Amino acid sequence: MTIIQLEYLLAVANCGNFSKASELCFVTQPSLSMQIKNLEEELGVILLDRSKKPVVPTQVGALVIEKAKEALLAYNNVRECVAELKGNVAGKLRLGVIPTIAPYLLPRFVHTFGEKYPKVDLEIREMTTSEIIRAMDSDEIDAALLAGGTCPDRISEQELFDDRFYAYVSPENPLSARSNLRIEDIYSKDLILLAEGHCLRDQVIELCGNHRLSELPYTLRSGSLETVMRIVDATAMLTIIPEMALPYIPENLRNRVKTLAKGAASRKIVVGVRRTYAKETIITALRETIIECVTKRPGGVARGW
Repeated sequence: MTIIQLEYLLAVANCGNFSKASELCFVTQPSLSMQIKNLEEELGVILLDRSKKPVVPTQVGALVIEKAKEALLAYNNVRECVAELKGNVAGKLRLGVIPTIAPYLLPRFVHTFGEKYPKVDLEIREMTTSEIIRAMDSDEIDAALLAGGTCPDRISEQELFDDRFYAYVSPENPLSARSNLRIEDIYSKDLILLAEGHCLRDQVIELCGNHRLSELPYTLRSGSLETVMRIVDATAMLTIIPEMALPYIPENLRNRVKTLAKGAASRKIVVGVRRTYAKETIITALRETIIECVTKRPGGVARGW
């Protein structure tokens, strides 16, 4: 029995598919299948029911998988404990990031983090909040960058910074003449949102109030804030965007950004971590790097996006 075999077994159990699992593990499907078959022969049991679609663990397979999770966690923690004793920041960090953070925050810190901590293998995946929670529960990722208040109790949230909300308004919309908008002035017929499953959508609905969003003009199943903004540009509509998106708006479109006259119009950006997670030095390094990169501009000028 090897660590590799246990990792492959967990990958298939999480993906429900040998092909997807092999892609996740960066190995050919025949190699992955052979390793799991060898493990089954060594244990003398069938661990996966291959007749089901998706593939599911057998009864004994489910028990082995739970023990495999514990074994892999202990195995990975050995390196982290040794690194901490040496005062090093090293190891692998599998990081999930929600789509309304990834394109704006990642460019701000990933290069700096890589230069400061070259011994950390940072693996980043863009995922929705619900996907992040499922991935943490199945030990596919270690931590995540997401909006605060969206995680269950089994995941701790470590605050990074506040991210204010702004309105992005088409010049064809009657509200475009204003520089500051009241939430009460925004109606559902003018507002376009991200697809369901994205926490920014839920936060905007909570901000505006459900009674004002009962009749959305049409359904857009997009997780891209950039797509939503381009639709606003081509229509007479508006949307709500986070502060971290502002630097990426072309100069000729900046006049479409309007402040919101409400003190609570913001979200908290946090690092979400499983409460049983042991790589404290890496998480601390990640938090400190992000805060430093966000709150300092070149020349040491304190924050702004």
